[in-house]
Amino acid sequence: MEKVLNEQRQLLLNYGQKMLDDGLTTGTGGNLSIALRTENKIAITPSGIDYDKLKIDDISLIDFNGLHLEGEKPSSEWHLHLALYKMRPEINAVVHTHSRFATTLALLNEPLPACHYLIAVAGCKKIRVSPYATFGTEELAKKTVAALGDIDRCILMANHGLIAIGDNLAQAYDIALYIEEVAELYHRAKTIGEPIILSDIEMDKALLRFQSYGRK
Repeated sequence: MEKVLNEQRQLLLNYGQKMLDDGLTTGTGGNLSIALRTENKIAITPSGIDYDKLKIDDISLIDFNGLHLEGEKPSSEWHLHLALYKMRPEINAVVHTHSRFATTLALLNEPLPACHYLIAVAGCKKIRVSPYATFGTEELAKKTVAALGDIDRCILMANHGLIAIGDNLAQAYDIALYIEEVAELYHRAKTIGEPIILSDIEMDKALLRFQSYGRK
């Protein structure tokens, strides 16, 4: 088990650095986690430590009751991660970012519409916005999880950022990255004119194709 745990911790280190490199966050913003469901544990990035300074032993370990087991103090958003894992038993990773273009829409409380078929990577036809609540609170966790629902894999958090979930960390991260790309394209298109929004029929086709897209 220790070997598997260290592998997952290393993944969190790698993707934390990748989040910085890809411009999805700055400093200590955002957070990442992996659910180790067979062990009833969650590995999560710690609170207030720069991603490029993180060490394996810094990665926090909590159980599914929120009890801190090992490592540094868990991210302030551990309530949100825990609530997502409980609500969505099929997922095993959570990525929370403060990426600039997605967060710009979140500041406006404006959903990201179906301006590009890539939105279907998140299992939905548009990226909706969850209601605002103070960061790091159970209230934020409850509101975000309720707004996300049973199918969507990404949502904007009002005046805050973006949350993406996946079967594994790579999938959750890719969703966060692609949705940020679409948010930027949408923003740029809006500065020129009014983007054409794809129909529900076209988005249904995209959703169907993404079910068999890529390596499984």
